[in-house]
Amino acid sequence: MFERVRAARENESGFTLVELLVVIVILGVLAGIVVFSVSGITSRGKTEACKATVSTVQVAGEAYYAKNGAYAATTAILTSSGFLQPPALGATDVTYVVAAGPPASLTVTPGTTGSCAP
Repeated sequence: MFERVRAARENESGFTLVELLVVIVILGVLAGIVVFSVSGITSRGKTEACKATVSTVQVAGEAYYAKNGAYAATTAILTSSGFLQPPALGATDVTYVVAAGPPASLTVTPGTTGSCAP
């Protein structure tokens, strides 16, 4: 009976501890690479979202000017006039500045919150 148990143990095959540790280290390195790659993708997405927000407000301001002959004083006016869709972009998503002129001009730049938060 002992000989059968001993023979069964000699025929067992499996992974050694060293082999398992090597696999775990390789998986850890790959996981680290993926984490750093994903963080770069999200920061680029945030930057592009901010650019889109600025562009949307700029176009809405110019459309308001084309229809009314003057720039809207705030983004709230653009929203109430139907040039920006509710829920309106918060006033802090972008910096909306109208220069009186002459000639009058509109400057829209990234703000500090919302899609443009640092």
